Amino acid sequence: MRMEGFAVKVRYAVIGTLVLTSPWSSRGVAHAEQKQGANLEANALVRVVRASTERFKNVAVAEAEGYVLQFGCVSGPDSGAMGMHYVKFPLVLDGELDPTQPEIVIYEPQPDGSLKMIGADYLVLADAWHANPNHLGPPQIMGQLLHLFESPNRFGLPTFYTLHVWAWKENPTGAFVNWHSNVSCNAYNPQIP
Repeated sequence: MRMEGFAVKVRYAVIGTLVLTSPWSSRGVAHAEQKQGANLEANALVRVVRASTERFKNVAVAEAEGYVLQFGCVSGPDSGAMGMHYVKFPLVLDGELDPTQPEIVIYEPQPDGSLKMIGADYLVLADAWHANPNHLGPPQIMGQLLHLFESPNRFGLPTFYTLHVWAWKENPTGAFVNWHSNVSCNAYNPQIP
């Protein structure tokens, strides 16, 4: 039995050596390093969002700083939901993006009537972004490209770029996708924002 275990270890050591000395290994290592770098940037953005929005876990603080509920509770037919978007319009209209100042903070309604912060959303109007000669190409924040929403859209906005960052509720489909598969609007009551 010991000999079999030793043989397996030797076999894997030989395979590992062959892989590391193959002409394709440098591409594999480079890809792994690139992926690790992207993960570090993604984690850094999540950390920045958490640090910048922690005070908004209490929705009253967000409201006191100028965030206003818009669009009710955004849900999709089969993709989960986006939740309740509290928007700070001066940030939306300035045509700029700052990872420490999200244009939108997002909450999920709870069965007890409370709101649980689940993330932030960066949003810039496309015309405002492209009007600035210093903005080359589509917007990005800390290595994450924003998604383009063309007009007309369900929000009644002109064409815009957006990036959801699910910093306070892990999303199994990714930290930067538009829809959160584990968010629900079932407890939303339009009478009590």
